Amino acid sequence: MTEIIVITLSTLGALFILLAAIGIVKMPDLYLRISVTTKAATLGIGLILLAAGIYFSDSAILARVIAIIVFMLLTAPVGAHMIGRASYFTGVKMWHKSKIDELEGQYDPKSHKLKSGEEKE
Repeated sequence: MTEIIVITLSTLGALFILLAAIGIVKMPDLYLRISVTTKAATLGIGLILLAAGIYFSDSAILARVIAIIVFMLLTAPVGAHMIGRASYFTGVKMWHKSKIDELEGQYDPKSHKLKSGEEKE
């Protein structure tokens, strides 16, 4: 039974990582690539690590695996957000078919201030 769980988790993890790799190639701009790879790769790595933790069935290894998964879940979105934010502020263009740019007009490149849209003029 354990082998079936390990095979299932590792296969699903590999599929999510494959989807992340395909997303890097297929997505038209940096912002969509960041979104796809962060979500799919984090889930894929988490599933493969969980499969490894179950396979070795040692509490010390499982504790390390869970710590790594938590660390990945906390740091990957923050890193992707910072890369996307720096890209936007340095002028990396969005895909021409993007319909909404919520930051348009909110950033002052001279003072590097970002308005929230709620302050009074």
